[in-house]
Amino acid sequence: MEAANTEQLLTFFKALGDANRLKIVGVLAQEPRSVEEIAALLDLEASTVSHHLRRLSKAGLVDARADGYYSIYSLRTETIHDMSRTLLAEDTLPRFADDLDIGAYDKKVLATFSDEDGRFTAFPAQEKKYKVLVRHVLRDFEVGVRYSEKEVNMKLMRYHKDTARLRRSLIDYGYMARERGGTAYWREA
Repeated sequence: MEAANTEQLLTFFKALGDANRLKIVGVLAQEPRSVEEIAALLDLEASTVSHHLRRLSKAGLVDARADGYYSIYSLRTETIHDMSRTLLAEDTLPRFADDLDIGAYDKKVLATFSDEDGRFTAFPAQEKKYKVLVRHVLRDFEVGVRYSEKEVNMKLMRYHKDTARLRRSLIDYGYMARERGGTAYWREA
């Protein structure tokens, strides 16, 4: 995600990441108010309210206008709506992880349960980790190709001698399908 967008969202969430600032937003959502009015409503010092208003202003959430000796603060609801649209856009949230190695967990599991030749040294007790191994062997099967049980076993033998367990897992987890009687196997997708 672009650094500018990330920084803008962080500023927005940091501004709202305080109970008193959320209360100030709630008060200003009702009507514009002065620092003194907000301080009295929230039982806070005026200097504390001013500090919170600066944070909210920096995030573009509040505006101030002069009214005699006072500044009257109002909520910029359009900023909240804009942030909501930005954040809830379908492609926004996944982009926060763009620079992460999504396969890091799988790599760690494979390194833990495989030897240097890629053969499984053990099957993990946790199903989540076991599925990583099953998905790993799935890579040896092409979509749309039908395999005999013997061909499946030969491919699976490269990973572990318990080919029946791996073959059954490929079917049980829905990664592969088979004809009745096991005469043909194929990758689902």
